[in-house]
Amino acid sequence: MDIWLWVVAALLAVVFLGSGVSKLVKSRQSLFEAGMTYVQDIHPAALKGIGLLEVAGALTLVLPPVLERSVDAVPVAAAGLAVMMLVATALHVRRREPFLVPLVLALVSGALAVLRFGEYPL
Repeated sequence: MDIWLWVVAALLAVVFLGSGVSKLVKSRQSLFEAGMTYVQDIHPAALKGIGLLEVAGALTLVLPPVLERSVDAVPVAAAGLAVMMLVATALHVRRREPFLVPLVLALVSGALAVLRFGEYPL
């Protein structure tokens, strides 16, 4: 099971790293043109903050265990990402947009947090 949790953490890290970096380096207009229409409802500074939190969460999912430092941060990061994705799900529902992707990311991140807090700690 531990190997599967590592795989899940790595996949989540790739997804959140890509999403976060794109929010940090691309303009709001280019994100909108790429199909992220929800950026209309988010202040540009908040959008950059979300990107920064996604990058930090992604790095915290994999770096502490690799470096053998602060491994307790992994489930905290997963829980934080799950909460962010629940908020993103609510935003998409409110805008009547597809919300399955953020909902699945919230559930997977939440499951990782619960399992790393509980039965399968690092």
